[in-house]
Amino acid sequence: MDRKIKLPAILMTGTLILSGCAKAIDKTTLGIGDAPLTPAYSYYNNEDAGYTDEGIIEEAEATYISDDGLCTINVMPSYLDITLDYESGDRRSVGEAYGRMLLEAIPNFEDVMEPYIHENLRNMYNGTYDPQVVEDRIYTLYDSMRDEYKDEIDGLATVLSEGRHGIAEDGQFSYEEMLAFQMVPDALRPTACSALSLWGDRTATGDRITLRNLEWTLGSDNQMGFANAVIHMKNGDRSITAIGIAGMLEIISAINDDGVFAAILDVGSINEAPFIYEGKKCYTMELRFALEEFTTARELGEFMVGESGDFTWCHNLIISDENDAFCAEDCVSQVEERGEGFSILRDADTPIMEGLTWDSTDSLCVVNSFTTQGNQDGFTGEPSNFVRFAKYNEWVSTIDVFTVKDVKDLITQETVDQFDVVNVHSSATSQLIIVDYATGSIQVAFTGEDGVQDKPVFVEVGHY
Repeated sequence: MDRKIKLPAILMTGTLILSGCAKAIDKTTLGIGDAPLTPAYSYYNNEDAGYTDEGIIEEAEATYISDDGLCTINVMPSYLDITLDYESGDRRSVGEAYGRMLLEAIPNFEDVMEPYIHENLRNMYNGTYDPQVVEDRIYTLYDSMRDEYKDEIDGLATVLSEGRHGIAEDGQFSYEEMLAFQMVPDALRPTACSALSLWGDRTATGDRITLRNLEWTLGSDNQMGFANAVIHMKNGDRSITAIGIAGMLEIISAINDDGVFAAILDVGSINEAPFIYEGKKCYTMELRFALEEFTTARELGEFMVGESGDFTWCHNLIISDENDAFCAEDCVSQVEERGEGFSILRDADTPIMEGLTWDSTDSLCVVNSFTTQGNQDGFTGEPSNFVRFAKYNEWVSTIDVFTVKDVKDLITQETVDQFDVVNVHSSATSQLIIVDYATGSIQVAFTGEDGVQDKPVFVEVGHY
């Protein structure tokens, strides 16, 4: 049955709101002398950041290489550039080398990131949690992974935990805490995200430009900004460049050597379907396999949709290559069995829910809801999804032809530090990623330890 969006009364545009008891004499003055009424605050930031199509090139401040050459970490000003060499060693050895080099390159890595794991646990369990329940969940999901990934994670966790076990917030990684760190989206869940892909008549070159806005729980001290990482997984024709967090081996956002880009966006169940992890898989690790295995966006998308019933949470994937762009609306079996949703590989021609509007051809937008007509509706009663989708629609409609610079200006046009309107570029933004298929360039604006900036710097992190 088709679902019609029931739109809430919400503030979407950057309009100045006046409230309280002040009485304006006319539209331009407060009636005190001739002083004009000027806005004290704007929802939009008109600052010229001087963006160009190119990204900033950063130079390494320090380099750490494991004795066996399996892990290299370049410490860049705004991120860690990490290379894991699977061509020269087995998975477990790579994981072990990764752990050793993390401790060398970031001596306080545990001090910062171990408390972050516990913040995620408290958020998941509404303040308190039973460590044994958490362990049961993470071991069950760990056991579901492909053997090569288990070996790699085991090597990393063994080195970083140094024999410690159990879940206790003490500033040191235990083996189980490192396992939990590998499955935050699968077992604990982040917050929100959005994505946009443009191509054909909508881009200056005719080649695709894909934008990914990662919104994540940054941590009470912006710990996510402490450990931004670009991980080059060097493995012949199965190579991947992952953009994420140091110490995480699952995929949050990544592109393979064939130019297939994929990134996760949380959806969940609107009617509180029970969370089931027995017999389920970690979709972030299955996405890693798909990036290694497939050479086109369609192949990857069809694989993930086919596996979707066995995942832990409903989610979206933005998927693109030079020829196609899709959203994999991955619906888990417990939601589909209730008749409340289904899995589908959505493209620009797929009919969308009644009540939503998308006015631009050669473009695809994704937020934190399924969008296909008749699918689970995460827009009704959820202003964040509807407002962000509507904003993207408005913004894309105002520009006929986009360059990479235009995409940067589009996504950074809002003032971030505000709480009375729904933002696309919000105070939860962790990374803004742009893939330019005309050049193969990958650019990222990283949120650092100082928090989200209105006009962040986009850094060139490599080419696929």
